[in-house]
Amino acid sequence: MNNRELQHLTEKWSVEYFHRPFVHQIFFNRRLRTTGGRYHLSDGHIDINPLMYTEFDLANLKGVVLHELCHYHLHQTGQDYRHRSRAFRTLLAQVGGSRYAPATSKAQPPHRHLIYQCQGCGAVIARQRHFNTHRYICRRCGHHFQLVAGK
Repeated sequence: MNNRELQHLTEKWSVEYFHRPFVHQIFFNRRLRTTGGRYHLSDGHIDINPLMYTEFDLANLKGVVLHELCHYHLHQTGQDYRHRSRAFRTLLAQVGGSRYAPATSKAQPPHRHLIYQCQGCGAVIARQRHFNTHRYICRRCGHHFQLVAGK
């Protein structure tokens, strides 16, 4: 699917679900990683993550486009377009758009957690970075820590 086909589908879905025309542009944007799409308030165009179509299917793409069209039409009519607004949630439920985009293969992996345990009192701490277990001691009992889980 290219940008022209996406534009045509979006215009069709806008009239079908919102009974209003979509008069701005919609593009695939490869730089989007963690989000399915983005509506730009400044000029009204929409960016869509191409992985929503290539890694998933047309139904998923439609859900993401309908989500962004909810932002678009609410903003164009002067209503509250934010995720937490009642108007947005109601409109999204009416048209059947996606509340959240699924995680793609380009999304960043979750943070690793390193688990350290005190050799004296057994206190457990979780960290994202390593520390020198010979230099630092437990504040409760004064013993050294040992790495239990993680690399």
